[in-house]
Amino acid sequence: MAELPSNVHISQHPSLLAKLSQLRSKSASPRDVKSLIHEISLILSCEAISSTIKPASGPKLQDQTPLGFEYTTVTSEPSNICIIPILRSGLGMVEAVQTILPTSVPIHHLGMYREPSTLDPVEYYNNLPRENSTSGSDGSKFAIIVDPVIATGGTCAAAIQTLREWGAKRVLVLSVLGAQEGVQRAAAEWPEGTEIWIAGVDKELTTGGMLKPGLGDVGDRLFLTLGK
Repeated sequence: MAELPSNVHISQHPSLLAKLSQLRSKSASPRDVKSLIHEISLILSCEAISSTIKPASGPKLQDQTPLGFEYTTVTSEPSNICIIPILRSGLGMVEAVQTILPTSVPIHHLGMYREPSTLDPVEYYNNLPRENSTSGSDGSKFAIIVDPVIATGGTCAAAIQTLREWGAKRVLVLSVLGAQEGVQRAAAEWPEGTEIWIAGVDKELTTGGMLKPGLGDVGDRLFLTLGK
């Protein structure tokens, strides 16, 4: 496999790799698919977020334990984080990222689909708050994109560009599996502002833009719409 850009990180966690193998199987039930997406996202989030946020003093510097002992509180920075799931399948990764982050953060949605003949991304839904780029406030400057699959890379690259124009200063992409050429394309969209963390990379795409061997259509597997 060709060397990937320096802003792409492929996990080598043994449990994650085993779970990815289980997720590939066509025999995995919809319940298994949902659980495996969550569990893989949890491990991946732990690795990625530990490298991108730092501990900081809490808003309440001192607190007490139930036994009355004082301790110094800890939170994390940056604090202005948001999660951006790409509809539909990105929804399956949101809870895992929320679990790893120390505080609740806003969730904004981007809806994109690939035009069947060209495979180009088409945005059909965007609920990013307008004030981020117009009010002059910090807003959510650290955006975490969650999307289980990076195939051609067009959707991921378009999402990165949308967030950059919106005012994000840093983008973290979390994905379960990607095609080599698609990951390279996404990583090149804004290399100085984007880090991609992924569980695995496949070498090829089919003529229809699906990963080979891949996972199938994750959205269909998550939402029981196979054959629709």
